[in-house]
Amino acid sequence: MKSFKIIIAILLASFLFNCSEDTVDLEVKGRLTGKVVSELTGEPLAGVKITTNPSSTTVETDSAGEFLITDILIDDYAVQAELSNYVTGFESVTVTENNTSNVAFELSLSTANNRPPDTPTLLTPENEAVDVPLTVTFVWQSSDPNDDILDYKLDLRNGTTNERLTIDVGQDTTYTVENLQLATNYFWQVTVTDNINPEVSSVISEFRTLTTPNNPYIFVKNINGNSVIFSGDDNSETGDPETETGILQLTSSTFNSFRPRKNVIVQKIAFLRNVAGSVQLFTMDYDGTNVRQITNSIAVAGFRAQELDFVWANNGAHFYYPNFDKLYKINTDGSGAESIYTTPDGSFISEVSVPRFNDDIILLKTNNNQGYNARIFTFSISANAEQNVILENQLGAAGGINISANANQVLYNYDTSGTENSFYGQTSSRVFLFTIGVDTTNNAPEVETDVILGENDLDVSFSANEGGYILTRVDSNIGAIPKIFSGLFNQTSD
Repeated sequence: MKSFKIIIAILLASFLFNCSEDTVDLEVKGRLTGKVVSELTGEPLAGVKITTNPSSTTVETDSAGEFLITDILIDDYAVQAELSNYVTGFESVTVTENNTSNVAFELSLSTANNRPPDTPTLLTPENEAVDVPLTVTFVWQSSDPNDDILDYKLDLRNGTTNERLTIDVGQDTTYTVENLQLATNYFWQVTVTDNINPEVSSVISEFRTLTTPNNPYIFVKNINGNSVIFSGDDNSETGDPETETGILQLTSSTFNSFRPRKNVIVQKIAFLRNVAGSVQLFTMDYDGTNVRQITNSIAVAGFRAQELDFVWANNGAHFYYPNFDKLYKINTDGSGAESIYTTPDGSFISEVSVPRFNDDIILLKTNNNQGYNARIFTFSISANAEQNVILENQLGAAGGINISANANQVLYNYDTSGTENSFYGQTSSRVFLFTIGVDTTNNAPEVETDVILGENDLDVSFSANEGGYILTRVDSNIGAIPKIFSGLFNQTSD
């Protein structure tokens, strides 16, 4: 009996020992998930090899850059993410019982096998090009053997002043620079980077801008919503002004500049420009340089900025310009602004012209705040009184006034349809030549310009020798593009 008890005790101890041994050997597991993306772009990376230390199942990321390891033993792991052309990533993570642990990688491109971009090739303007316009569109090209994203930098140096302009262009391979100097050598170079390897620079290319062209005409074109002033000659083409050698851009397309007026005595061009909600008077050289603001606190103002005009006076020593119901005189250096005339009825002054050989006479056009009820008349400064009334009490728009050198004739345009509307549209504007002492008010003869029905002749002025005229012609429909015409009196227009 005693022996039997001993045997039972041995068997029980063996059973308990085996149960304890089974408990120790029980495997406790969790799950491990993760995602791998590009550090540069944030895009998911597929096919990334994922391994762990201590070792577990090896997997690869899917198209979403994600991976999953199931039934991984609970432990502390170093997780490795490996992909060709990328720097191998390492992250630590702890896997706990019956839980899902997560790890994220941002892999950066490896520079070990990455090649630098190709040297940029400069295309336009060509090396040693001459007579290049003052607005230049630079064009170049480059490529990258690894298809990396490329960023460019343009360096431009003025060979006369050594002034250097450095522009971060980004990923574009073109860039336009305006208002270069006349008759100047420029040097340019393009640098490219893939943001991995050192920058690569092109050769240095040289070009020379055009010399001062003999451009007797000053005109305005609309570029990206802004009025831009150009000069041109009789042979100027009518295409893109930025690529024409016969046309010279004088003002930047980032400003709204209009109403250019040349003065041959002082060799300057005056013009109007929108500045901080007002219209101010400026001057510049014939090539568009040395821009100077003349007016400031007393701006050019009245009915619609595009309908306002000013004039050089006293051989280029002064300007006359309107400010609502007042006419101001100001020195060409911006000093001495003074009011010299005020309309007696509060009407707005919109346009002014003076004869070349008579400093006492001023030709004015006034109108109401809708642009109508126009009056065109001459005014004597010394007598402080009106002299001759050319037009008044007529329905419709009128303007474009210009007085001859001897103050004996006046050119103007008038909408013979008598149309008046809220948008100041004109349908039949014609040119008239009033001879002082011969013609009576509202009775000037019409000038034959070959204008046809549906066209308007606007902004007329005498030609240089006063044997003809220059005008702007535009169709009556909204959005029509104006053209410049010239002609001789008593003959058809060019």
